[in-house]
Amino acid sequence: MSHPLQPAEPEPTGAPPGAEQSPDEPYTAVALPDGDDLGVIEVPDGDGDAQRSPVGRLAATVERLRREVRAAQAEADGRALIELAKGILVERLGCGPAQAARQLAELTEQAGMSPLEFAVEVINQAARDRVAEVTSAFLASTAEGPDSGASAVRLRAAESGALAAHDTQAVAESLMEHALRPIGAEAVAIWALGSDGSLTLAGSAGFSAAEAGRWRYVPPGVATVARRGLGERSGHWIGCLSDTQLPSIGQHLHPDGGRAAVPAGTGGRIHGVLEIVWPGPIEPQSPQIVRQVEALAELCAHTLETSTPPRPGDEWRPGVLPDLAELMDLADGLHDPALVLLPYLDAEGELVDFRIHHVNSRFLDPSGRPRSVVSGSLLLEAYPMAAGESELFDQVERVYATGEPFRARRMRLTALVDEVPLAAVADIHASRHGGCVLLIWRMEDETARLASLLGHAQRLGRIGGFEENLLTGEITWNVQLYDLYGKPPSDGPIPLENLPAHAHPDDAVSIGRFLRTLLHQRRPASTAFRLQRPDGVTRHIRVVAEPELDTDGRLFVVRGAYQDISAHHWTEVALAATRDQLAHSEQQASERNRLALQLQHAIMPPAQAPLDAPGLRVAVRYRPAETQHLVGGDWYDAVVLPSRLVLLCVGDVAGHGIDAATSMVVLRNALRGLAVTGAGPAQLLSWLNMVVHHLTGGVTATAVCALYDPERHTLRWARAGHLPPVLVRGTEASPLPLVKGLLLGAVPEATYEEGEVQLAVDDTLLMYTDGLIERRDRSVEESLTQLLVAARTVPPTLEQQLDRLLTYSRSDTDDDTCIVGVRVA
Repeated sequence: MSHPLQPAEPEPTGAPPGAEQSPDEPYTAVALPDGDDLGVIEVPDGDGDAQRSPVGRLAATVERLRREVRAAQAEADGRALIELAKGILVERLGCGPAQAARQLAELTEQAGMSPLEFAVEVINQAARDRVAEVTSAFLASTAEGPDSGASAVRLRAAESGALAAHDTQAVAESLMEHALRPIGAEAVAIWALGSDGSLTLAGSAGFSAAEAGRWRYVPPGVATVARRGLGERSGHWIGCLSDTQLPSIGQHLHPDGGRAAVPAGTGGRIHGVLEIVWPGPIEPQSPQIVRQVEALAELCAHTLETSTPPRPGDEWRPGVLPDLAELMDLADGLHDPALVLLPYLDAEGELVDFRIHHVNSRFLDPSGRPRSVVSGSLLLEAYPMAAGESELFDQVERVYATGEPFRARRMRLTALVDEVPLAAVADIHASRHGGCVLLIWRMEDETARLASLLGHAQRLGRIGGFEENLLTGEITWNVQLYDLYGKPPSDGPIPLENLPAHAHPDDAVSIGRFLRTLLHQRRPASTAFRLQRPDGVTRHIRVVAEPELDTDGRLFVVRGAYQDISAHHWTEVALAATRDQLAHSEQQASERNRLALQLQHAIMPPAQAPLDAPGLRVAVRYRPAETQHLVGGDWYDAVVLPSRLVLLCVGDVAGHGIDAATSMVVLRNALRGLAVTGAGPAQLLSWLNMVVHHLTGGVTATAVCALYDPERHTLRWARAGHLPPVLVRGTEASPLPLVKGLLLGAVPEATYEEGEVQLAVDDTLLMYTDGLIERRDRSVEESLTQLLVAARTVPPTLEQQLDRLLTYSRSDTDDDTCIVGVRVA
């Protein structure tokens, strides 16, 4: 073994020193030690000019120093184990340190082993405890790994530190120095699990005293990284702490660091958690590192098992384990069935089952087996189905491992007797007391549960049951039936034969028919009647009963039930009144719609004969709404005035029904009367606006008014909020230039613009209401464009053109439609 201060020999590289390599040979990547900022330098493998360059010489020097540092670290770890072995020989042989060193060297030579390997064997033989077994098991599972030698040294060093440590704090420092820092860890915390589910910081390394003081105690139920590790057998590994949003010790120092929280347990019982902190994010670790951390957690478990953590705010205190006899006395004093369970470990110390050590006097087995059969057996032997559907065994195992109590209502318990599963339902409570588990279950009485359910159903349904023995005269009523009758139980029940005396006189016939069918014809029967209670309240009751005959065919028992159907009866009465009122309202609405439709058709029939005028062909079409209940306010007019001018107009009153129809009649007749004055279209609409504004009900309307001069072939027109007329000339169709005009009835006085267009022979002018083009899914502009496309096709006659426009109309608003067509001859 070389001296610690002497540099170690460099490791062979596969080629003798001075061997030349071709410039074409690949480069070797040399990694600098951790913490250097030079990264990775690639140098040729040969001894060419590049390798003799300053960068190449620097890389070779760094690689040599890195190997020397690694060898020195391994030698230092091994020297600690050798010194520990020397100390054991000093204690066992009663000699001095020098003699112990010579004795160790001689024994190493005789065994044909290296000094480090022999020192490990001496430590194992001296310890002969579970800690050494954990280390040996780990080394056996990782012996074939690429870094098994370094892992062995680190774990042996950690083991020696755990053996020599006097408390958990010293164990944490030893683990940090020998096992965790070499794998890049920055800090470590050892948490002790309390019986109430709390976590106490038993030891730590790498954290400041202030940080450790803040995290000394974590109450039960607080979600932390350490507590998350309790719920997973293989531990909880976190690549980056900031991704989980879980609080933990040192979270401000290493917010983006990796974490590992591994449960520390032995024999199926968890004593605490080993939490490891890395300074930065970590990738998924290799199976070897994971097994090493698990072995370190088990080393911590043995330390935690022999010590008791302090209570919050108190100093360390000796552990107090409850006496088994006291726990048995506690179980015997309970009013519910209880079992005292002891952990059952296999030869390797692993928890495989629980022994039923004691059952109290109130214990009830689901299959009816006596207590002596169940007591002393294993839990899975007595209840093999506990590991299946109910997961009872898993819950008991978790209670024993973590100390957190478990409660469940109506859990299914299954016992296997003679290969037949027998099931029962129970409320479960399990809690850990020292090294035992107290399991309490309260079996559910199925008969009592069904009786309770029946009582609730009868109360909610207002049902009362009865039974009457006709031979003995004995009558039995339940509590609900006394409530229905409004009688206290002390007054006693009423026989069926006396039922007419408690009913309304008008129901005597139906009750008599019920009693004859039931008592004389001996058949099930039912009837409804009005019960008159002593408090003056009348309830509507339905009674159902059936007879029961004996072996000789004689009637001896009648069983039945009364049900209060008053709410149902009054609901039916209210529904009948509502139906009558609705029918009356529907009749009134239908009458109003019929009158409105008659009025509309009287003024504007759907089909009207063509209007003859000099040099002009006029045709109109009116299409009522498809739903007769939506009688609208669309109107049109085409009449030759005394001045030989032709009045053409189309309008639409807002709304539906009789009000819209009557308003339409007023506007149409008013415009006819005003047109006789000889005024122009703009003035006519201004006067018509005053008429609409003074109508009651706040009526509004739109309209287009035009005057055609047959001699000059000119058309003067104005609009009040209406769509402009469409002019069809040849194969082109376009709307007339828009003029301003407010809808009728919006303001008391309004001024309207007037437009003039010169018409030619065979020109067609279309005036229409919005029912022709309006759609719910399109704008008015898009609908108007579709109308212009359809109007370009000019059939031989004007009537055919109007009919075609109605046929191909894409309107979907279910509104009235008016069209006035004018063709110059």
